[in-house]
Amino acid sequence: MFCEFIDSMGTDKTVVDAARVSFSKRTQWYRNLPGPGIFELSDKDKRLINYLAKHEHWSPFGHCSLSFHIGAPVFVARQLVKHTVGLCWNEVSRRYVDEKPSFYYPDVWRGRPVDKKQGSSDVEVEWLDRETRTGRPVQDLCSDAIELYERMIESGVAPEQARMILPQNMMTEWYWSGSLYAFARVCNLRCKDDAQEETQEIAWMIDEIAREKFPVSWTALRT
Repeated sequence: MFCEFIDSMGTDKTVVDAARVSFSKRTQWYRNLPGPGIFELSDKDKRLINYLAKHEHWSPFGHCSLSFHIGAPVFVARQLVKHTVGLCWNEVSRRYVDEKPSFYYPDVWRGRPVDKKQGSSDVEVEWLDRETRTGRPVQDLCSDAIELYERMIESGVAPEQARMILPQNMMTEWYWSGSLYAFARVCNLRCKDDAQEETQEIAWMIDEIAREKFPVSWTALRT
């Protein structure tokens, strides 16, 4: 899995200026630092950002945005695509693409949680018996799916139909763009311990990049 930074718009200063425009004011540049567009906010500016986040004044954060190129298995992508407000998603389509797919295989199979309907526990489950352990049944299943998929394509079946036999651990990739506030909502939910571990992995990658680009605002927004 991967999360590649593509682009961003705005800075912590953008958030402050967007909030202060109501009073026809702008932030002063307190100290120029090396590099274009690099600056240091005053303590007053930082307090304003924290106030906005604490009281859920989201619109100033909506003027800052991030774009990522992300790769993950389909079952992770289908969890993350549920986040739609303030976000835009463009994913590779197997209606058009028919090259050989790749698959995600976990290092550990986690057990079911106790007293929960979803999620997993910290218990490692060794569900393969001695007879099938060396047969790698999950990998074999994916290999069989690829073989059937390629045979369907070679026989002239449309990719939009042939794709239906590919497993959910198939890797996919997408561009994901949106406001800083929207991505903070994603990470506030998907970085929690009760989120699926594989989904947490992508969310923490987003968290790391967003914190670097918007250090004051991101710290204020993350709960």
